[in-house]
Amino acid sequence: MKARETALRMNDALVPLGTAALMLTVVLLAAAPVEAAVGCSLNDPDRDVIRLFPAATGYRTEYISIAGSGGDSLAARVEHALGDKLDPVFEALDVDYTYYTVLDGTETIGRVHGVNQKGMYGGMQLILATDLSGAITSFYYQKMSSPESKLFRNEAFTSAFVGLTLGDVLPLWAAHRDDTTDSLPGPLTRVVDPSGESADDFRATLRGIAKNMLLLHEFFGTETERPNNTEGGAR
Repeated sequence: MKARETALRMNDALVPLGTAALMLTVVLLAAAPVEAAVGCSLNDPDRDVIRLFPAATGYRTEYISIAGSGGDSLAARVEHALGDKLDPVFEALDVDYTYYTVLDGTETIGRVHGVNQKGMYGGMQLILATDLSGAITSFYYQKMSSPESKLFRNEAFTSAFVGLTLGDVLPLWAAHRDDTTDSLPGPLTRVVDPSGESADDFRATLRGIAKNMLLLHEFFGTETERPNNTEGGAR
C-alpha cells in the first residue's frame, strides 16, 4: 500500500503530481484492458478535491485493497452487510481503492473516495465526499453510460444523499433490493428513482454507495487516523 501527499495552491492552480504518479497512471492503464478491473480514481484530483472541499490546502492519496486489509474475512463481512456477493471483475479483492484524505494545513477535514459498480450499460463510477463523522457531503457520477444518465446526474437526485451515513445507506439499499420500501423511515424516502426505465441502474447506484460507505468504515472508521496498512512518504 502506498500513500502520497499533494499540496494545493490557494488560487486553485493545478500542482504537478510528479513523474512517479504519471508512471503509475500509465502502468494501470496499460495493464488493464478490462476497464472495471482497475480501481476508481478521480479524473483530476487537484480540481475535484478543491471543488468538493473549498477549504482544502492539500490531500493525501492512499491505495487500499480488500485483499491487503483483511482478505477473505473482510470480503465476507462486506458481502454479509450488503446481502450480495462481490463481483469477481468489478470488485476483485486485490484491486486498490483510492482514498483522498483532504487536508486544511495539517488537519484532516474529510475524504473523497469512489467505487466501480456494474450498471445496465456497463461500469459506473460513483464518487462520494464524506466528513469525519462518515456523513456524505457530496455525491456524483464520474462515469455513467445510460440513455437516462442526465436524470441520475441531476442535482435534484444526487443531493438527496447529502447527510446520509452508513447507518442510512445500508437499510436504503436493502429496502430497494428486497422491495420493502414501505418500511423506510421518512428521511430516506426522499431518495427515489429519477429515471423512467432504468430502475436497475437506480438499485445499482444504491448498492455501490452502500459498498463505498462500508469500505470507508472498514478502512477508516470515523476517526482521523490513517489506517495501519498504508505506507509511503509525503510528497
